[in-house]
This record gives sequence, structure tokens and C-alpha cells, in this order.
Amino acid sequence: MNKIFILLGTNLGDRMQQLALARKYLEERVGKIQKESTIYETAAWGVEDQPSFLNQVVLISSDLSALECLNCTQQIELDLGRIRLKKWGERAIDIDLLYFNDEIIHYPTLIIPHPFISDRRFTLEPLAEIAPDYIHPVYKKNNVSLLNNCKDELPVKKISNDEPYRH
Repeated sequence: MNKIFILLGTNLGDRMQQLALARKYLEERVGKIQKESTIYETAAWGVEDQPSFLNQVVLISSDLSALECLNCTQQIELDLGRIRLKKWGERAIDIDLLYFNDEIIHYPTLIIPHPFISDRRFTLEPLAEIAPDYIHPVYKKNNVSLLNNCKDELPVKKISNDEPYRH
């Protein structure tokens, strides 16, 4: 059984609903969610002039290969209204494969571990919450260490499901 860490993000529409639907479809099409982080509200990264995001990391156990998982997650993005207009632009949903077991994978369409994990506080905060001791297979550091050394200073705020949030 493969262990896959996945980052969910959304900054358009009903963001809580988008995350809930993404988790539902992941369970139906990819595998069982073993753990899920708190939801975080985060500033946009890369292209900062856009609405803030809601982000969450989930750990899934799955029989799918990494490429099969990628194909499923990209189809879920399409089903939830993802339109790729510009890199790091606003989106209804974004589903990124962060880690796949402890494998290092380089395909033209997929790089694992995700190449920007150590640069993004919005990824590391929820990742360190549910897998603090998981060792990055390239950097040989755990997620907490990566978070402590992250240079990204954009705000990342933990929110609860019942807390009001901005659209």
C-alpha cells in the first residue's frame, strides 16, 4: 500500500466546499485518507495579487502508482472546475503530490518529492502538523526541520471548519 502526501489548495468560490469535494473525490478515486491537517488560510505564493488560499495536507493510502495517482488528481481538478490560465494563478482547486512513499521520482509530468516543498510555508505548516518526523528523501531532513529553515515569510493562519473565513 502506497502512502501519498497530497496538498489541497483553493482560492476561488466556496473554498471550504472545494476542499470537502476534493477530499471526497480523493477517497472515491485514489484511496483512503489516513490523516488530514487542519485547514490553513494562506497568502498567495508566486503571484501574490490574488485572493488568499485555503490549504490542507492529507495522507492517503492507495494501490495506485504515482502516475496513476497524478492522472486521477488531475481529473479531479478538472471535475472541480480547475482551469489552467497562468502558472501560480488563482484556481478553484489545486491538488499537488508532495511525497510518494519515500521515493524519488523524475518523469516529464511528475517530480516527487514536490520540488517546492522546502520553499513554501503554506505546504510545510500542514505537512509538519500531520507528519513532523517524515524525512524528505532528498534533503534528509524532517518536515519540522524544513519548516524551521523555510525562508518564506508569507502569512499562514490555522483555521477551524466552523470559523468564518473570507472569500
